[in-house]
Amino acid sequence: MKLLSGADSAAVSPGELAGESEVWPGVTDPAGLLSGITEWLTGYGNQQTRRTYAEGLGLPVSADDIGAWVQPDSKAPDRWADAVADYAQAVIVAPVAKPVRRAGPPPAGRGRLRACHWLRWCAAQGVDPTATTSAQVKKWLSDLENAGAAPSTRDRMLATVKTMYASLADAGLVAANPAALDRRRLGLTAAAASTSATVTLTTRQVAALHRAAGAPRRGASACDVARAVAVVALFTLGLRVSELCGLDEADLHVTRGRRALRVRGKGGKVRVVYLSVPAENALLEYLALRADGAGSAIVAGKRSGGTLSDRPLLVTRGGRRFARQAVWQLLRRVAASAGADLAGVAEMMHPHALRHFYVTAAVEAGASLEHVQADVGHASIDTTSGVYDHAARDPARSAVDLVADAWHPASN
Repeated sequence: MKLLSGADSAAVSPGELAGESEVWPGVTDPAGLLSGITEWLTGYGNQQTRRTYAEGLGLPVSADDIGAWVQPDSKAPDRWADAVADYAQAVIVAPVAKPVRRAGPPPAGRGRLRACHWLRWCAAQGVDPTATTSAQVKKWLSDLENAGAAPSTRDRMLATVKTMYASLADAGLVAANPAALDRRRLGLTAAAASTSATVTLTTRQVAALHRAAGAPRRGASACDVARAVAVVALFTLGLRVSELCGLDEADLHVTRGRRALRVRGKGGKVRVVYLSVPAENALLEYLALRADGAGSAIVAGKRSGGTLSDRPLLVTRGGRRFARQAVWQLLRRVAASAGADLAGVAEMMHPHALRHFYVTAAVEAGASLEHVQADVGHASIDTTSGVYDHAARDPARSAVDLVADAWHPASN
Protein backbone atom coordinates (compact mmCIF):
# COMPACT_ATOMS: atom_id res chain seq x y z
CA MET A 1 0.00 0.00 0.00
CA LYS A 2 1.44 3.36 -0.97
CA LEU A 3 1.87 6.21 1.46
CA LEU A 4 -1.33 8.21 1.88
CA SER A 5 -0.94 11.65 0.33
CA GLY A 6 -3.05 14.70 1.07
CA ALA A 7 -5.15 14.06 -2.03
CA ASP A 8 -5.75 10.45 -1.05
CA SER A 9 -6.81 11.51 2.43
CA ALA A 10 -9.32 13.96 1.04
CA ALA A 11 -10.85 11.20 -1.08
CA VAL A 12 -11.60 9.05 1.97
CA SER A 13 -15.05 9.63 3.41
CA PRO A 14 -15.45 10.79 7.03
CA GLY A 15 -17.52 7.67 7.66
CA GLU A 16 -14.66 5.44 6.63
CA LEU A 17 -12.23 7.29 8.87
CA ALA A 18 -14.65 7.14 11.79
CA GLY A 19 -15.02 3.41 11.30
CA GLU A 20 -11.29 2.89 11.16
CA SER A 21 -10.70 4.92 14.32
CA GLU A 22 -12.27 2.05 16.28
CA VAL A 23 -9.08 0.04 15.73
CA TRP A 24 -6.77 2.77 17.06
CA PRO A 25 -8.36 5.05 19.69
CA GLY A 26 -7.64 8.73 19.21
CA VAL A 27 -6.35 8.36 15.66
CA THR A 28 -8.42 10.02 12.96
CA ASP A 29 -6.92 8.02 10.10
CA PRO A 30 -5.32 4.80 11.40
CA ALA A 31 -4.65 3.34 7.95
CA GLY A 32 -2.92 6.52 6.80
CA LEU A 33 -0.78 6.74 9.92
CA LEU A 34 0.19 3.07 9.83
CA SER A 35 1.06 3.34 6.13
CA GLY A 36 3.28 6.33 6.88
CA ILE A 37 5.05 4.45 9.67
CA THR A 38 5.45 1.41 7.41
CA GLU A 39 6.99 3.60 4.71
CA TRP A 40 9.49 4.89 7.27
CA LEU A 41 10.33 1.40 8.56
CA THR A 42 10.94 -0.01 5.10
CA GLY A 43 13.65 2.61 4.66
CA TYR A 44 15.77 0.37 6.90
CA GLY A 45 17.13 -2.68 5.09
CA ASN A 46 17.78 -4.63 8.27
CA GLN A 47 14.67 -6.53 9.43
CA GLN A 48 15.74 -6.53 13.08
CA THR A 49 16.14 -2.74 13.00
CA ARG A 50 12.57 -2.41 11.75
CA ARG A 51 11.26 -4.69 14.48
CA THR A 52 13.26 -2.88 17.15
CA TYR A 53 11.90 0.53 16.12
CA ALA A 54 8.33 -0.79 15.82
CA GLU A 55 8.57 -2.45 19.22
CA GLY A 56 10.02 0.73 20.74
CA LEU A 57 7.01 2.71 19.53
CA GLY A 58 4.59 0.23 21.07
CA LEU A 59 3.51 -1.47 17.84
CA PRO A 60 2.88 -5.23 17.60
CA VAL A 61 5.63 -7.42 16.15
CA SER A 62 4.21 -10.92 16.68
CA ALA A 63 1.85 -12.61 14.23
CA ASP A 64 -0.86 -13.08 16.87
CA ASP A 65 -0.77 -9.45 18.02
CA ILE A 66 -0.82 -8.11 14.47
CA GLY A 67 -3.68 -10.40 13.58
CA ALA A 68 -5.62 -9.24 16.63
CA TRP A 69 -5.33 -5.67 15.36
CA VAL A 70 -7.12 -6.29 12.05
CA GLN A 71 -10.70 -6.24 13.35
CA PRO A 72 -12.47 -7.66 10.28
CA ASP A 73 -15.81 -6.06 11.16
CA SER A 74 -14.55 -2.46 10.91
CA LYS A 75 -16.59 -0.18 8.65
CA ALA A 76 -13.65 0.18 6.26
CA PRO A 77 -11.97 -3.24 6.57
CA ASP A 78 -10.18 -3.38 3.23
CA ARG A 79 -8.16 -0.20 3.64
CA TRP A 80 -7.15 -0.98 7.24
CA ALA A 81 -6.45 -4.65 6.48
CA ASP A 82 -4.21 -3.61 3.58
CA ALA A 83 -2.29 -1.22 5.84
CA VAL A 84 -1.82 -3.92 8.48
CA ALA A 85 -0.71 -6.45 5.85
CA ASP A 86 1.91 -4.01 4.54
CA TYR A 87 3.09 -3.32 8.06
CA ALA A 88 3.27 -7.06 8.82
CA GLN A 89 5.42 -7.58 5.75
CA ALA A 90 7.74 -4.76 6.84
CA VAL A 91 8.42 -6.37 10.21
CA ILE A 92 8.73 -9.84 8.64
CA VAL A 93 5.70 -11.57 10.11
CA ALA A 94 2.35 -12.67 8.72
CA PRO A 95 -1.00 -11.91 10.46
CA VAL A 96 -3.00 -14.86 11.77
CA ALA A 97 -5.70 -16.15 9.45
CA LYS A 98 -8.65 -15.51 11.77
CA PRO A 99 -8.06 -12.41 13.89
CA VAL A 100 -10.26 -11.74 16.87
CA ARG A 101 -11.99 -8.46 17.52
CA ARG A 102 -10.33 -6.18 20.05
CA ALA A 103 -10.36 -2.54 21.04
CA GLY A 104 -7.75 -0.33 22.64
CA PRO A 105 -4.16 0.66 21.90
CA PRO A 106 -1.99 -1.27 19.44
CA PRO A 107 -1.17 -4.74 20.83
CA ALA A 108 2.37 -4.99 22.16
CA GLY A 109 4.64 -7.36 24.04
CA ARG A 110 4.72 -7.39 27.82
CA GLY A 111 7.19 -5.24 29.69
CA ARG A 112 7.53 -2.82 32.59
CA LEU A 113 7.13 0.23 30.33
CA ARG A 114 4.53 -1.31 28.01
CA ALA A 115 1.91 1.36 28.66
CA CYS A 116 4.42 4.15 28.09
CA HIS A 117 5.57 3.31 24.58
CA TRP A 118 4.69 6.35 22.51
CA LEU A 119 1.84 5.09 20.33
CA ARG A 120 0.23 3.14 23.16
CA TRP A 121 0.54 6.18 25.44
CA CYS A 122 -1.13 8.35 22.80
CA ALA A 123 -4.00 5.87 22.45
CA ALA A 124 -4.51 5.75 26.21
CA GLN A 125 -4.55 9.56 26.33
CA GLY A 126 -6.88 9.85 23.34
CA VAL A 127 -4.18 11.78 21.47
CA ASP A 128 -3.92 11.55 17.68
CA PRO A 129 -0.18 11.05 16.97
CA THR A 130 -0.52 13.07 13.76
CA ALA A 131 -1.73 16.12 15.69
CA THR A 132 0.38 15.96 18.82
CA THR A 133 2.39 18.83 20.28
CA SER A 134 5.79 19.21 21.92
CA ALA A 135 4.00 19.78 25.23
CA GLN A 136 2.40 16.35 24.94
CA VAL A 137 5.77 14.77 24.12
CA LYS A 138 7.18 16.36 27.29
CA LYS A 139 4.22 15.02 29.28
CA TRP A 140 4.98 11.55 27.86
CA LEU A 141 8.63 11.86 28.90
CA SER A 142 7.48 12.86 32.38
CA ASP A 143 5.23 9.80 32.59
CA LEU A 144 8.15 7.65 31.46
CA GLU A 145 10.28 9.08 34.26
CA ASN A 146 7.54 8.44 36.80
CA ALA A 147 7.32 4.85 35.53
CA GLY A 148 10.98 4.37 36.40
CA ALA A 149 12.58 4.73 32.96
CA ALA A 150 16.24 5.73 33.20
CA PRO A 151 17.45 8.86 31.36
CA SER A 152 19.22 6.69 28.78
CA THR A 153 15.97 4.77 28.15
CA ARG A 154 13.98 7.99 27.76
CA ASP A 155 16.65 9.37 25.47
CA ARG A 156 16.56 6.28 23.26
CA MET A 157 12.76 6.24 23.09
CA LEU A 158 12.64 9.96 22.28
CA ALA A 159 15.21 9.43 19.51
CA THR A 160 12.99 6.75 17.94
CA VAL A 161 9.92 8.97 18.08
CA LYS A 162 11.88 11.91 16.67
CA THR A 163 13.15 9.83 13.75
CA MET A 164 9.65 8.58 12.97
CA TYR A 165 8.19 12.09 12.97
CA ALA A 166 10.97 13.38 10.71
CA SER A 167 9.84 10.82 8.12
CA LEU A 168 6.14 11.59 8.62
CA ALA A 169 6.86 15.32 8.24
CA ASP A 170 8.74 14.71 4.99
CA ALA A 171 5.73 12.73 3.74
CA GLY A 172 3.33 15.54 4.67
CA LEU A 173 1.45 13.48 7.28
CA VAL A 174 2.36 15.87 10.09
CA ALA A 175 3.00 19.60 10.00
CA ALA A 176 6.14 19.52 12.15
CA ASN A 177 8.25 17.25 14.34
CA PRO A 178 6.94 17.54 17.93
CA ALA A 179 9.80 15.38 19.25
CA ALA A 180 12.57 17.70 18.01
CA LEU A 181 13.42 18.74 21.56
CA ASP A 182 16.65 19.81 23.26
CA ARG A 183 17.80 16.57 24.94
CA ARG A 184 20.36 18.30 27.16
CA ARG A 185 17.78 20.78 28.42
CA LEU A 186 15.51 17.87 29.23
CA GLY A 187 18.29 16.24 31.25
CA LEU A 188 18.57 13.24 28.94
CA THR A 189 22.24 13.60 28.05
CA ALA A 190 24.98 13.02 30.57
CA ALA A 191 28.30 14.78 30.77
CA ALA A 192 30.98 13.05 28.70
CA ALA A 193 33.10 12.25 31.73
CA SER A 194 30.31 10.73 33.81
CA THR A 195 30.39 7.09 34.90
CA SER A 196 27.94 4.79 33.13
CA ALA A 197 24.90 3.74 35.13
CA THR A 198 25.17 0.27 33.60
CA VAL A 199 26.09 -2.31 36.23
CA THR A 200 29.67 -3.51 35.87
CA LEU A 201 29.82 -7.27 36.38
CA THR A 202 32.82 -9.13 37.74
CA THR A 203 34.14 -12.37 36.24
CA ARG A 204 32.86 -14.18 39.33
CA GLN A 205 29.34 -12.79 38.81
CA VAL A 206 29.29 -13.79 35.15
CA ALA A 207 30.45 -17.30 36.07
CA ALA A 208 27.67 -17.46 38.69
CA LEU A 209 25.11 -16.34 36.10
CA HIS A 210 26.30 -19.06 33.71
CA ARG A 211 26.04 -21.73 36.43
CA ALA A 212 22.58 -20.58 37.44
CA ALA A 213 21.37 -20.77 33.83
CA GLY A 214 22.41 -24.43 33.72
CA ALA A 215 20.79 -25.43 37.00
CA PRO A 216 17.66 -27.63 36.64
CA ARG A 217 14.51 -25.78 37.58
CA ARG A 218 10.92 -26.76 38.15
CA GLY A 219 8.88 -26.99 34.97
CA ALA A 220 11.90 -26.54 32.69
CA SER A 221 12.82 -29.18 30.14
CA ALA A 222 16.40 -30.07 29.27
CA CYS A 223 16.03 -27.93 26.14
CA ASP A 224 14.79 -24.98 28.21
CA VAL A 225 17.86 -25.20 30.44
CA ALA A 226 20.20 -25.56 27.47
CA ARG A 227 18.59 -22.53 25.83
CA ALA A 228 19.15 -20.41 28.95
CA VAL A 229 22.82 -21.44 29.08
CA ALA A 230 23.23 -20.63 25.38
CA VAL A 231 21.68 -17.18 25.80
CA VAL A 232 23.97 -16.27 28.70
CA ALA A 233 27.06 -17.69 26.94
CA LEU A 234 26.31 -15.86 23.69
CA PHE A 235 25.89 -12.57 25.52
CA THR A 236 29.42 -12.99 26.92
CA LEU A 237 30.57 -12.48 23.31
CA GLY A 238 29.52 -8.83 23.49
CA LEU A 239 26.32 -9.11 21.42
CA ARG A 240 23.49 -6.59 21.53
CA VAL A 241 20.08 -8.00 22.44
CA SER A 242 18.69 -7.13 18.98
CA GLU A 243 21.63 -8.94 17.39
CA LEU A 244 21.00 -12.06 19.45
CA CYS A 245 17.30 -12.08 18.59
CA GLY A 246 18.05 -11.63 14.89
CA LEU A 247 20.42 -14.60 14.55
CA ASP A 248 19.41 -17.36 12.10
CA GLU A 249 20.68 -20.93 11.94
CA ALA A 250 22.46 -20.03 8.71
CA ASP A 251 24.51 -17.44 10.60
CA LEU A 252 26.38 -20.21 12.42
CA HIS A 253 29.32 -21.21 10.24
CA VAL A 254 33.01 -22.14 10.25
CA THR A 255 35.61 -19.64 9.12
CA ARG A 256 39.38 -19.96 9.39
CA GLY A 257 38.85 -23.30 11.07
CA ARG A 258 36.69 -21.92 13.89
CA ARG A 259 32.97 -21.68 14.49
CA ALA A 260 31.61 -18.17 14.30
CA LEU A 261 28.40 -16.16 13.87
CA ARG A 262 27.45 -13.66 11.20
CA VAL A 263 25.97 -10.88 13.30
CA ARG A 264 23.86 -8.09 11.82
CA GLY A 265 24.52 -4.96 13.81
CA LYS A 266 23.28 -1.39 13.68
CA GLY A 267 22.67 -0.07 10.19
CA GLY A 268 22.65 -3.58 8.79
CA LYS A 269 26.43 -3.92 9.12
CA VAL A 270 27.53 -7.56 9.30
CA ARG A 271 30.50 -8.68 11.37
CA VAL A 272 31.99 -12.06 12.23
CA VAL A 273 31.94 -12.99 15.92
CA TYR A 274 34.02 -16.02 16.87
CA LEU A 275 32.57 -18.39 19.46
CA SER A 276 34.38 -18.91 22.72
CA VAL A 277 34.65 -22.50 23.99
CA PRO A 278 31.77 -22.12 26.51
CA ALA A 279 29.59 -20.34 23.96
CA GLU A 280 30.25 -23.00 21.31
CA ASN A 281 29.57 -25.87 23.72
CA ALA A 282 26.37 -24.27 25.01
CA LEU A 283 25.02 -23.47 21.55
CA LEU A 284 25.79 -26.90 20.08
CA GLU A 285 24.19 -28.66 23.06
CA TYR A 286 21.04 -26.57 22.69
CA LEU A 287 20.83 -27.18 18.93
CA ALA A 288 21.36 -30.92 19.43
CA LEU A 289 18.53 -31.13 21.98
CA ARG A 290 16.25 -29.11 19.72
CA ALA A 291 17.06 -31.36 16.75
CA ASP A 292 16.29 -34.46 18.85
CA GLY A 293 12.79 -33.16 19.46
CA ALA A 294 13.36 -31.97 23.01
CA GLY A 295 12.20 -28.50 22.02
CA SER A 296 9.14 -27.09 20.25
CA ALA A 297 8.72 -27.08 16.48
CA ILE A 298 10.11 -23.94 14.89
CA VAL A 299 7.63 -21.48 13.42
CA ALA A 300 9.23 -19.94 10.34
CA GLY A 301 8.55 -16.36 9.37
CA LYS A 302 8.50 -14.73 5.94
CA ARG A 303 10.89 -12.29 4.35
CA SER A 304 9.64 -9.16 2.61
CA GLY A 305 9.98 -10.96 -0.73
CA GLY A 306 7.50 -13.60 0.39
CA THR A 307 9.93 -16.52 0.67
CA LEU A 308 10.51 -18.46 3.87
CA SER A 309 13.15 -16.95 6.11
CA ASP A 310 16.06 -18.83 7.61
CA ARG A 311 15.10 -20.55 10.84
CA PRO A 312 15.89 -18.59 14.00
CA LEU A 313 18.97 -19.75 15.90
CA LEU A 314 17.20 -19.38 19.24
CA VAL A 315 13.49 -19.94 19.68
CA THR A 316 10.97 -19.76 22.50
CA ARG A 317 9.05 -22.73 23.87
CA GLY A 318 6.39 -21.95 21.29
CA GLY A 319 8.95 -22.23 18.49
CA ARG A 320 9.04 -18.53 17.64
CA ARG A 321 11.94 -16.13 17.38
CA PHE A 322 12.89 -14.55 20.70
CA ALA A 323 11.64 -11.02 21.37
CA ARG A 324 13.81 -8.59 23.32
CA GLN A 325 11.48 -8.57 26.33
CA ALA A 326 11.61 -12.37 26.57
CA VAL A 327 15.41 -12.25 26.66
CA TRP A 328 15.36 -9.60 29.40
CA GLN A 329 12.93 -11.70 31.44
CA LEU A 330 15.08 -14.80 31.04
CA LEU A 331 18.22 -12.98 32.23
CA ARG A 332 16.43 -11.46 35.23
CA ARG A 333 14.99 -14.86 36.17
CA VAL A 334 18.39 -16.53 35.94
CA ALA A 335 20.10 -13.72 37.87
CA ALA A 336 17.50 -13.93 40.64
CA SER A 337 18.25 -17.63 41.06
CA ALA A 338 22.04 -17.17 41.14
CA GLY A 339 22.26 -16.60 44.88
CA ALA A 340 24.57 -14.34 46.84
CA ASP A 341 26.96 -13.50 44.01
CA LEU A 342 24.25 -11.61 42.10
CA ALA A 343 21.94 -10.66 44.97
CA GLY A 344 22.86 -6.97 44.72
CA VAL A 345 22.49 -6.64 40.96
CA ALA A 346 19.85 -9.20 39.94
CA GLU A 347 17.12 -6.57 39.55
CA MET A 348 19.41 -4.45 37.35
CA MET A 349 20.55 -7.33 35.14
CA HIS A 350 20.12 -6.72 31.42
CA PRO A 351 21.87 -7.76 28.20
CA HIS A 352 23.95 -4.58 27.96
CA ALA A 353 25.59 -5.39 31.29
CA LEU A 354 27.16 -8.46 29.67
CA ARG A 355 28.16 -6.42 26.62
CA HIS A 356 29.90 -3.94 28.93
CA PHE A 357 31.52 -6.87 30.72
CA TYR A 358 33.00 -8.07 27.43
CA VAL A 359 34.59 -4.68 26.74
CA THR A 360 35.99 -4.15 30.24
CA ALA A 361 37.22 -7.74 30.66
CA ALA A 362 38.85 -7.78 27.23
CA VAL A 363 40.71 -4.50 27.70
CA GLU A 364 41.85 -5.40 31.20
CA ALA A 365 43.11 -8.75 29.87
CA GLY A 366 45.33 -6.87 27.42
CA ALA A 367 43.25 -6.88 24.20
CA SER A 368 43.72 -3.86 21.93
CA LEU A 369 40.88 -1.39 21.66
CA GLU A 370 40.83 -1.91 17.87
CA HIS A 371 40.20 -5.64 18.29
CA VAL A 372 37.52 -5.10 20.91
CA GLN A 373 35.85 -2.48 18.71
CA ALA A 374 35.66 -5.01 15.85
CA ASP A 375 34.33 -7.72 18.18
CA VAL A 376 31.40 -5.68 19.50
CA GLY A 377 30.64 -3.70 16.33
CA HIS A 378 31.19 -0.16 17.60
CA ALA A 379 31.19 2.37 14.76
CA SER A 380 33.94 4.36 16.47
CA ILE A 381 36.82 3.31 18.67
CA ASP A 382 35.92 6.30 20.86
CA THR A 383 32.74 4.45 21.82
CA THR A 384 34.74 1.39 22.84
CA SER A 385 37.13 3.54 24.85
CA GLY A 386 34.21 5.38 26.43
CA VAL A 387 32.54 2.16 27.58
CA TYR A 388 35.76 1.10 29.27
CA ASP A 389 36.67 4.49 30.73
CA HIS A 390 33.18 5.18 32.09
CA ALA A 391 32.69 1.77 33.65
CA ALA A 392 33.24 1.32 37.36
CA ARG A 393 36.94 0.53 37.72
CA ASP A 394 38.27 -2.77 38.99
CA PRO A 395 38.95 -2.30 42.73
CA ALA A 396 42.54 -3.39 42.09
CA ARG A 397 43.02 -0.20 40.07
CA SER A 398 41.99 1.98 43.01
CA ALA A 399 44.26 3.40 45.71
CA VAL A 400 41.47 3.30 48.29
CA ASP A 401 43.00 0.38 50.26
CA LEU A 402 46.46 1.95 50.27
CA VAL A 403 45.03 5.10 51.81
CA ALA A 404 43.05 3.09 54.39
CA ASP A 405 46.20 1.15 55.32
CA ALA A 406 48.00 4.44 55.94
CA TRP A 407 45.55 5.76 58.52
CA HIS A 408 43.46 2.89 59.87
CA PRO A 409 45.22 0.15 61.88
CA ALA A 410 42.37 -2.35 61.39
CA SER A 411 42.96 -2.29 57.63
CA ASN A 412 46.46 -3.76 58.07
